[in-house]
Amino acid sequence: MPPRALASATISFGLVAIPVKLFTSTEAGESIKFRMLHSKCNSPLKRPYYCPKDQEMVERDEIVKGYEYGKDQFVLVKDEEIKGVEEEATKAIDIAEFVPLDLVDPVYFDKAYFLGPDKGGERPYKLLSQAMKQKNIGGLAKYAARGKQYLVFVRPFEDGLLMQQLRYANEVRSFGEVDLGDAVVKPAELKLALQLMEQTTSKQFRPEEYEDEVRTRMLEVIQQKIDGQEVTFAPGESPQTQVIDLMEALKASLGGSDTKKPSKPKATKKAERKPAKASPRKAAKKAGPAKKRASG
Repeated sequence: MPPRALASATISFGLVAIPVKLFTSTEAGESIKFRMLHSKCNSPLKRPYYCPKDQEMVERDEIVKGYEYGKDQFVLVKDEEIKGVEEEATKAIDIAEFVPLDLVDPVYFDKAYFLGPDKGGERPYKLLSQAMKQKNIGGLAKYAARGKQYLVFVRPFEDGLLMQQLRYANEVRSFGEVDLGDAVVKPAELKLALQLMEQTTSKQFRPEEYEDEVRTRMLEVIQQKIDGQEVTFAPGESPQTQVIDLMEALKASLGGSDTKKPSKPKATKKAERKPAKASPRKAAKKAGPAKKRASG
């Protein structure tokens, strides 16, 4: 079944306009979500609003929005004022400039959307895709949706186009805030590290060979509980922190690296399946009907 388009838009550069459709690039429901329930009856809970100053519950019609500009200092903002500054959805992806793909660091990447040609846009869509792929460039543009304005990067992807939503510069912290210490790398250590990387370097990116093992184990636990099984866990080993000699560790790694494919880490905790105790009613049903008393 083909995916449904989320929205329609128009890519423009110069005097060229390309009608396109937006499609989600990821599958929904990958993460496991839990609901908050009442332990007494297992009913889903609704979030109440509580005022700690007045020590009372607050109804929805008594709630207003405010912006905290100082410690415990708020300015009230009305809904119509918020709507007044929201960006009007124009469905336009107007490319302002083209930049080389390798200049846009992935730290700026946010959500990604597949772009497909809309009716009548097949030829210019393919033209833009092939031209950007040949030049190894992408287009920076602004896109408005849901009242917000997004910085996006239209780039070639496989045989088509992808719209990468970007973070603005003020949303990315400076790496200079990270303390890197004053350690010095010796040339011999660098040489061994490069040799180790060469042994474990793959020429292809194969994400399908990896999986979220925590999610898999959690799904197994959930299924066991649905099946009425008792779940226990084997104790995991605590990692031992130790000071190692860097040169010796590199040499040992080189000696033990005989494959390019990284091995998957072993799970430290594994759910063990135990049969649930049968209820008296089920046990009686399994034993069969009781014999009738002989008439005396």
